[in-house]
Amino acid sequence: MSAQRPRRVTAAVAVVAALAFVVGCGGGSASGGGSAGAAGTVTVFAAASLTEAFTRLGRDFEASGGTAVVFNFAGSAALAAQVNQGAPADVFASAATRNMATVTGAGNADGDPVVFVRNQLVVAVPKGNPQGVAGLADLTRPGLKVALCAEQVPCGAAARTALDAASVAVTPVTLERDVRGALSKVRLGEVDAALVYRTDALAAAAEVTAVEFAESARAVNDYPIVVLRNAPNPGGARAFVAYVRSERGRAVLAGAGFRAP
Repeated sequence: MSAQRPRRVTAAVAVVAALAFVVGCGGGSASGGGSAGAAGTVTVFAAASLTEAFTRLGRDFEASGGTAVVFNFAGSAALAAQVNQGAPADVFASAATRNMATVTGAGNADGDPVVFVRNQLVVAVPKGNPQGVAGLADLTRPGLKVALCAEQVPCGAAARTALDAASVAVTPVTLERDVRGALSKVRLGEVDAALVYRTDALAAAAEVTAVEFAESARAVNDYPIVVLRNAPNPGGARAFVAYVRSERGRAVLAGAGFRAP
């Protein structure tokens, strides 16, 4: 899979301090902290399912002063591979501990990753659920077109766990490289259903309906975050991680549908 081009959240903010603000790897401040005192640009590699929440947090972090944020959103497996191949990044936020382990195992993490949110799957169907999908068993109906994520990415691994728990065998018409790809197939009308994260279905609520199913409780994904060992901006990276874990960060993530760890 080719690397995706990083996306800047907003235009770069002028540097307002000469020294980086180094925040410890603990739980962050009670009220939010922010980037005040940090400098330069923070490059964040983050799972595709974090797009809306992290984009909002990035804007808030920039507005708090001094540090611009650039995001690279993609599948966690692809991002981990990019980090291990030397791509310049300050922070890695994965949608699964397995993909984070490939980064820590290669010695590319500065400290221990911390789980900051959790996520569960739903069945995303077109708005109004025209096919009447009520659970995983319905995904085996003849003629029903289903999209899944590839099993090497977190949403695909979680889908496999949930389907196995339900003793359901689904033959997808497409295997996508990240959860956004699977969701887009529903939004474009190319499939009748897709297994995606609850947060992604919530973000697309104007176009899709989320069908909950009991087996999702067997396939909960933990999301770890870490400052990278060769971070070009380690002070800014630590400040961003602290902001994500702050009261403000937790509120934004909860509003997006993520669960507390």
